[in-house]
Amino acid sequence: MFTTLLKFTSVRIALGILGVIAVFAVFGPLIAPYDPLQGTDSTLAHPSLQHWLGTDYLGRDTLSRILAGAPVSVLSTVQVALIALVVGAVPGILSVYLGRIFEWFTLRTVDTLIALPFLVFAVAMTALLGNGVTQAMLAVGLLISPLFYRVARSATLAVAQSQYVEAAILSGASTGWIVRKHVWNKVLPPIAISLATTLGTGLVVIAALTFLGIGVQPPAPTWGGILASDLGYLVQRPYAPLFPVVLIVATVWAFNLLADAIRDAAGESGRTITGRKTAVRNKAQRLAARDELLRHEAREEQELGAIR
Repeated sequence: MFTTLLKFTSVRIALGILGVIAVFAVFGPLIAPYDPLQGTDSTLAHPSLQHWLGTDYLGRDTLSRILAGAPVSVLSTVQVALIALVVGAVPGILSVYLGRIFEWFTLRTVDTLIALPFLVFAVAMTALLGNGVTQAMLAVGLLISPLFYRVARSATLAVAQSQYVEAAILSGASTGWIVRKHVWNKVLPPIAISLATTLGTGLVVIAALTFLGIGVQPPAPTWGGILASDLGYLVQRPYAPLFPVVLIVATVWAFNLLADAIRDAAGESGRTITGRKTAVRNKAQRLAARDELLRHEAREEQELGAIR
């Protein structure tokens, strides 16, 4: 499937963008030109050779703060997606096989999580457990987990009705063996689509929470926090909010491109697209071979004419 994905131009573009974001997330604090917490007398400065993106209201270098805030913003998004994946997908698959009681309990839990107001629950969790990154990520992951539960349960139900799964059950195979050998491969594509979509949604949610000061409080740099501080000085630097916004939008757009490509590659339309591309490439190769043959025949005729 990965080979098929690489045939899509959108996947290569998305991976290029996400690769740059990953470099920022891993090496951002190391390549930041200045201390992101160190203020200077040059407040609200415009972009220059010394400060490529200018400075904020305390004279802190904007580029350094964006690079230093990348690990928290991006890695928190990955943490949210993994929490939602484990909490949602695993019970969604097992709800098909572990009986009516487990199914009823998980369905009611999912309905309860869906009914909870998103930001209100996140604020309540951080107030109860403490205003930290882990607490905020746990709250967001729990609220996103119903998406994985429903996707995993729906895909598992479709597979559970297949004849080879019924034959495995009749032969005495355990639930774990059936899930590993038969169910997981069929459930993986829709879960991968949900995961890519959740990563984009999670980044927006994390930016919104840090914009409000939940999870990570100033002066610690985050993309949402940088955006919040820049909005108070639009008269002096009206372009300043564009810097974190462009990074957030580009990352979310790349994740959505990846989700669309996974959907196409896993479905009939993906096979049609890749088959069409293969057919076009084969036709081009045949035409190139024919042209080469014609040129070779033309050269032989010229040589024969010269000999005569």
